[in-house]
Amino acid sequence: MNQQINIEDTTSASPLVDFWNDVLAPKFIQYRHILVGGLSRHSEVVFPMLAVEKGQRILDVGCGFGDTAIELANATGPQGDVLGVDCCAAFLDHARNVADGEGVPNVRFLCRDVERGLEEPPFDMVFARFGTMFFANPVAGLRAMRICLKPGGRLAHIVWRQRADNPWLIEARDIVRRYLPPPGEDAATCGPGPFSMADETVTRAQMAAAGFEDIAFRRVDAKVMVGRDVADAIAFQLAIGPAGETFREAGRLAEEQRPEIEAALAGMFEAVIAREGGLWMDSSSWLITARNPT
Repeated sequence: MNQQINIEDTTSASPLVDFWNDVLAPKFIQYRHILVGGLSRHSEVVFPMLAVEKGQRILDVGCGFGDTAIELANATGPQGDVLGVDCCAAFLDHARNVADGEGVPNVRFLCRDVERGLEEPPFDMVFARFGTMFFANPVAGLRAMRICLKPGGRLAHIVWRQRADNPWLIEARDIVRRYLPPPGEDAATCGPGPFSMADETVTRAQMAAAGFEDIAFRRVDAKVMVGRDVADAIAFQLAIGPAGETFREAGRLAEEQRPEIEAALAGMFEAVIAREGGLWMDSSSWLITARNPT
């Protein structure tokens, strides 16, 4: 059993945190095979760029099922320490089980909303993969991450680039919206959304306002797995992401239109050429790095 688990995990409630725990967490758990394995090629490209050093203390924000935190723990070695934080307690149950099963003693997990701060000694590095886009207040969230760093400490976070560069999410959304209206302004939400940090100029300004220096953007193009097969890909899109949000908010109308929507999505996914143990589609992200001033 991992001896570094903190049994006092808590996170202050907020509408966004409640939405993640009550609505999205069960869906993410159901499609964990896509959300972990499907993003593996982005991690394979990015991790060698992080230049993790042995013995470093690292914070993984929005660590989800713990795969990146465990990889960071292996990279920093037994002399180092990795803390994974996420606002969804159910994700962390899976993360701990994996860490225990793989025998990774230098990683621990806490249920926290990092935007509200952490009471932890400072870190050498803060990392986040596809989590910062959902900060309710991006500047405040980024500032909270910077405060977690030692003077001169490094931040590295991965966010999706523009919609046009990510057909794996947008093509399905566009198909669904042929049949259903877009979500209204009062729709329940998980935060600003997956493309909220896609614009380099805006995000660079947010990071500068949060106090970071040496801000750099590097484009990463990699395919993502969208499902084991066509049926899996359709179910995933109707549960999570922009297409899933549209379908969920449409309620009874969505169920009435389900046969037509599923048939249209099947036509899209059947045309996907890359089939290597699943369906793989094009995607593009930013690796954004920066430094806390000394």
